[in-house]
Amino acid sequence: MGWLSKFFKGATNSRISRGQYSGRYQFTDEPSESEMEDLDHAIALSLSEQDQHKGKEPIETAHQLEEDEMLAKALQESLNAESPPRENGQNPPTPPRQPVIPPNGNRICAGCETPIGPGRFLSCMDSVWHPDCFRCDACDKPISDYEFSMHEDHPYHKNCYRELYHPKCDVCKDFIPTNRNGLIEYRAHPFWMQKYCPSHEDDDTPRCCSCERLEPKDVKYITLDDGRKLCLECLNSAIMDNDECQPLYIDIQEFYEGLNMKVEQQIPLLLVERQALNEAMEGEKVGSHHLPETRGLCLSEEQIVRTILKRPVIGPGNTIIEMMTRPHKLVRRCEVTAILILFGLPRLLTGSILAHEMMHAWLRLKGFRALSPEVEEGICQVLAHMWVESEITSGSSSTTITHTASTSASTSSSSTSSKKGPKSDFEKKLGEFCKNQIETDTSAAYGDGFRLANKAVTKYGLRSTLEHMKYTGSFPY
Repeated sequence: MGWLSKFFKGATNSRISRGQYSGRYQFTDEPSESEMEDLDHAIALSLSEQDQHKGKEPIETAHQLEEDEMLAKALQESLNAESPPRENGQNPPTPPRQPVIPPNGNRICAGCETPIGPGRFLSCMDSVWHPDCFRCDACDKPISDYEFSMHEDHPYHKNCYRELYHPKCDVCKDFIPTNRNGLIEYRAHPFWMQKYCPSHEDDDTPRCCSCERLEPKDVKYITLDDGRKLCLECLNSAIMDNDECQPLYIDIQEFYEGLNMKVEQQIPLLLVERQALNEAMEGEKVGSHHLPETRGLCLSEEQIVRTILKRPVIGPGNTIIEMMTRPHKLVRRCEVTAILILFGLPRLLTGSILAHEMMHAWLRLKGFRALSPEVEEGICQVLAHMWVESEITSGSSSTTITHTASTSASTSSSSTSSKKGPKSDFEKKLGEFCKNQIETDTSAAYGDGFRLANKAVTKYGLRSTLEHMKYTGSFPY
């Protein structure tokens, strides 16, 4: 924050204590009573000398007399200037008066570094200035306002300081308002650090269903068929139908093969709307689900699920139109009947969800039974985290999966991850966001489970951790 100071007219040399600006300005270092008496005495003496010389032969030059008269006038103005009005007949508290530099003293302007002659000058920032030399560090125009702001020992017009240093809301683009205590209060996303007014948390401002950023007023998010909002950056890599998801499905299968965890059975992968996913979740008898919204599901029951056939079109008002779906009957041929993924999410987020659900399928097909939600969801989150990290670091000749994988697993899997092309800066940032979401999850099953599983895999390796889980139903410690 900057701080505020004041201007004083006349021959004054105000000393202003520097402090943090908090919405009000204050003056400290008030003169003592003896200094006030000396000031009054100086005024009376100056006026008395003028009376004594009336009608007599002048003993000073005209220039000296004029200078004395200017001093007396300046001193009187410094006492009377900005005098506050009376209230209820009572005199308000007397504002502090500033010490005065004699007119024949050597005053050097801090701006142009030339002497300041008789007449008006400014005293602030522990220096004196010609009025035209005291300028705003932003616009380089003289500061003639009663108040000004300071930042790193540079003066600013209040409006210039506000434009440069007062935070603006990333959503409505206005200055973030101050609260009742005069302090700037705002909210910020813990990862993206998007700053916004507190009011936007309750005014139905749209939020991207993928990256969680709020919609700025100068940008229009896409409205998906099930009501979710998707920002334009996430839309660039969004997977919208079954055909688009198949190459990603193959990538995930190769990732598991690289970890020596190949899934032998052919498990159907279906992209679905939110309603179809919720209906399938209600019909599933096993598994733990991540509330408030589930974005993936590994099914073990026979069901009829409506899946998306064709990529929808973006119509007027950035809304999704021409959504084509059809019912798909799931037949139980093994422990897993299908994997469902919510449509419309960017590739990296879709892949992390798919890697998570693929681990559920692998555990069921390999005979892991009666695992607690903390153990099963925790190890699934570790695989999702490993896949995202492999995607972020792909393209490097020294690519490794993650510190959580065993040496043999990371060596064999790094060759598959390098097949991906270069990613945009936003995709890399989105990948870091996906990892951060997994690492900072506060739920017992997904958050605490991940941290316990990650600790075990880091210490003992992935293969040893899985073997211990199969025989004990818990992580090794």
